[in-house]
Amino acid sequence: MFRHATPQDLPRMLEIYAYARELMAAGGNPTQWGTEFPRESVVRDDIAAQRTMLLVDHLDGEERILAQFALCPGEDPTYRTIEGAWLDDDPYVTIHRIAASGLAKHAARDCINWTLQHYGNVRADTHPNNKAMQHVLETSGFARCGLIQLVDRPTDTTRIAYQRHEW
Repeated sequence: MFRHATPQDLPRMLEIYAYARELMAAGGNPTQWGTEFPRESVVRDDIAAQRTMLLVDHLDGEERILAQFALCPGEDPTYRTIEGAWLDDDPYVTIHRIAASGLAKHAARDCINWTLQHYGNVRADTHPNNKAMQHVLETSGFARCGLIQLVDRPTDTTRIAYQRHEW
């Protein structure tokens, strides 16, 4: 089941992002989120703007967050310039800050599939060292469109850009 995050979810969400940072570092990707991304202020803003979606289940009467992501409608300023080419210039949504809790297999893929079912044109990006997310995006039918540069970070800003458009 998917639902919007609420302020009450923040502590658990921050734990999941910390877990994701540790997992990325252990998997050879220590710089994508480093030790501070996503910043708590960004997570709070995502919740307040109702951009954060949670994949949840229930076990023994308790809700568990399996994965979380920001679903950002409208033009993403980071995507204005690409070394390569987007599939089209149609309106799209962007998936950002996806993280799984480790409680269920394929949780990130489930988030991507849910987004594809609800929005026909989806973009995403990931760090060149994030082989796991590259695999998830590519096996979910996303096309590798080129390279973009993040506008909100001082260093390590190159990302591989992806898009999937259900025609």
